[in-house]
Amino acid sequence: MIRAVLTDVEGTTTAVSFVFDVLFPYARARLADFVAARGAEPAVRAQLAAVAAEAGRPLTDPEAVATLRRWIDEDRKVTPLKALQGMIWEDGYRRGDFRGHVYEDAARKLREWRAAGLGLYVYSSGSEQAQRLIFGHSDQGDLTPLFSGYFDTRVGGKRDAASYRGIAARIGLSPAEILFLSDVPEELDAARDAGMATIWLVRGARPDPTAAHRQAADFDGVDPVGS
Repeated sequence: MIRAVLTDVEGTTTAVSFVFDVLFPYARARLADFVAARGAEPAVRAQLAAVAAEAGRPLTDPEAVATLRRWIDEDRKVTPLKALQGMIWEDGYRRGDFRGHVYEDAARKLREWRAAGLGLYVYSSGSEQAQRLIFGHSDQGDLTPLFSGYFDTRVGGKRDAASYRGIAARIGLSPAEILFLSDVPEELDAARDAGMATIWLVRGARPDPTAAHRQAADFDGVDPVGS
């Protein structure tokens, strides 16, 4: 019996285009000014140190910015990059430069599932802060009260079954009681290997009859109770 839904963000609750066409360029354009203005803050300095550790050598601030920009262009799932992006995006959300995109069907079904007593959780390569921002400042309203927890790459990679076992342990449920939603088959494979139920969101694409996971065109096609 499913007692909780764990959802991905990009491509699942949120359009990929919002991330790549709005969020990534916004952070990339502001990285240098952000580091220059706030680089002495302990939280920012800690992430810059983590960038150097990931790069394997000491970095000046301009070198760190260049590295971060390259990682953005490569769509690297690197924790310090995601943390610094989240800080920059927070400024943008608060200034009203943009609002988080969430599909209407996703917001509606998440509200229904929460009202029905299911626990709702998020697992994304974006930082926990970025997750809270996109749902807290969304075009569907503030959705953060719906969620009981957020997980990012600090819990492990999204294609590693151990990450999903760890999430289940932190939620306090067996993996079999959790339904994971994603648009990435390799992530679904890892969740399934950990024992979770899975559904592949295939928005705008034809279902694959040979797929190893059940598929849904949108959240209206997802039935956690029947999973």
